[in-house]
Amino acid sequence: MQFDPAHLITDEATLRTHFEATHDLAVKKCLPHLSSHAREFIARSPFLCIGTQNRDGRADVSPRGDPVGFVRVLDDRTLAIPDRPGNNRLDTLVNILSNPNVGLLFVVPGFEDTLRVNGQARLVTDPALLQTMAVQDRVPKLAIVVTVQEVFMHCAKAFRRSRLWDPAAQQNRREMPSLVKIILDETTGAPPEDEMRKLDEGLEEAYRKTLY
Repeated sequence: MQFDPAHLITDEATLRTHFEATHDLAVKKCLPHLSSHAREFIARSPFLCIGTQNRDGRADVSPRGDPVGFVRVLDDRTLAIPDRPGNNRLDTLVNILSNPNVGLLFVVPGFEDTLRVNGQARLVTDPALLQTMAVQDRVPKLAIVVTVQEVFMHCAKAFRRSRLWDPAAQQNRREMPSLVKIILDETTGAPPEDEMRKLDEGLEEAYRKTLY
């Protein structure tokens, strides 16, 4: 879609003319380390999103979820995220190899505010660290270890606008095709309904067997 160049913002100075000045606290709240409050927030969080870019700037955001407290705070400048079995595309991990800069967004169920952490990541296979992240006796192949550069709380506006935790706002997943059908529709084509049902059941069985 094309836009009139007169309606495009292309520099920071122009951008800032559209907004009020940043509140002083919004600047001061950004810390270079994990405070006691940040540590407690991370300890409560079962879910985060990690944003990465490759060397050419192609961006990607990946969800990571596990039991509460799955992210280990190693010290006030370092945290570690276990890498669990997935689809083996390895988008996040490959991006980190070429560009270590990452952004993390920690979410706690029921909390409308979030915690943002920015830093630089490494892929680590230290057995002693990985053993502390075992679930159901299964040890992750590696951990994403992040050296923290910026930490700050993010306000509740996005969650309140979206009503994310409001039970009345929950949608029925059955109103859209299953994950497998969507992928097949967009690639090789979905099979008849009976065969499709078996594929969906197979995915659920795979979830049960391969989460860890």
